[in-house]
Amino acid sequence: MGTYNFDAIIDRHHTSCEKWDFMTKKFGRDDLLAMWVADMDFTAPPEVTEVLKNRVDHGIFGYTGKSDNYFRSIVEWVEKRHKWEIEAEWIRHSPGVVPALSMAVLAFTKPGDGIIVQPPVYPPFFSAASGRGRHIIENPLVERHGRFEMDFEDLEKKIDSSVKMIFLCSPHNPVGRVWTKEELTKLGEICLRHNLIVVSDEIHSDIIYKGFHHIPMASLSPEIASRTITCIAPSKTFNIAGLSTSAVIIPDPQIRDAYTSVLNFLHIDGGNLFGTFALEAAYRKGEPWLLALLEYLEGNVNFIEKYLTENLPDIKLVRPEGTYVPFLDCRGLGLSGEDLFNLMINKARVAMNNGAWFGTGGEGFMRMNIATPRALIKEGLDRISRAVACIEK
Repeated sequence: MGTYNFDAIIDRHHTSCEKWDFMTKKFGRDDLLAMWVADMDFTAPPEVTEVLKNRVDHGIFGYTGKSDNYFRSIVEWVEKRHKWEIEAEWIRHSPGVVPALSMAVLAFTKPGDGIIVQPPVYPPFFSAASGRGRHIIENPLVERHGRFEMDFEDLEKKIDSSVKMIFLCSPHNPVGRVWTKEELTKLGEICLRHNLIVVSDEIHSDIIYKGFHHIPMASLSPEIASRTITCIAPSKTFNIAGLSTSAVIIPDPQIRDAYTSVLNFLHIDGGNLFGTFALEAAYRKGEPWLLALLEYLEGNVNFIEKYLTENLPDIKLVRPEGTYVPFLDCRGLGLSGEDLFNLMINKARVAMNNGAWFGTGGEGFMRMNIATPRALIKEGLDRISRAVACIEK
């Protein structure tokens, strides 16, 4: 891959790495091949590490602020990669997308209000939506021919006067959908009709495969933008999640002020010094690395699909249109949820996320993190293949 070696296997043990050092807490054992937490086993772009090294060499790490260049880097990245023209004054801070969801809940809902989620979906959506007396309304995705879609008819039926907000995952984690303009427009029209605020988690928006195009929800129309809070970050894109820096884009001034009031109340607007420098470096200089990464990830997708077809026909890849954490459809194995999880963890010794953790519709699936060297993917699939071969028919 040019100057970037995504095949290099880097030992991440003993680095306080959640993915590799804290498996026992999640899975009850630590001798697993880690393919769960959504970060990469690749080094960040060299342009990012160089900026961080230079900042470390300065030796003083006091309180930090965000320069005009910081905000411009976000504006220019979003326009270049996603054809959405935003203004610097629309941008607010969050230490992560999940905290942004929680701050939106505090800013725009009250106890007793309903928040819509679309499972199977990233588990923190549930805890954020149910926080402090709010209640979750599920609008489950519908699977059709191995592809998940929104159920708009069900959505309309479930919206009443108590519903104030919807959490949108775009691209969707874990089903890998990159929503089309038609799908997003239909969703936006429903939200406008019912005066819902859309909190759009677009953290995976830079990980898009050939033939697909991410459309920011707020870019559809000024009306939809006026009801949308868009959450992005360089964390998934450039493997810098540990630097806790996300951008929240809010075009409407009243919504922006309400979000800012919660941000200021929590006193977390200052952010992380290294995250601030890393975001700007990534967005200004990281695109060549990202293009090489996308090519490598797509190679991993193709490898997995071919391997499963040839060796594990009872397991199917839900081929992702975006993200690097796709679902494996394991229902063909005919195992209960508990038995499937036991097979993967205790027999195959591969740490993946149980599809049931993502809520309704996730049963019988496992989520695999494919942002890892291909040799480790092969090792994981080989382990699963050997474990499946031992299942008593």
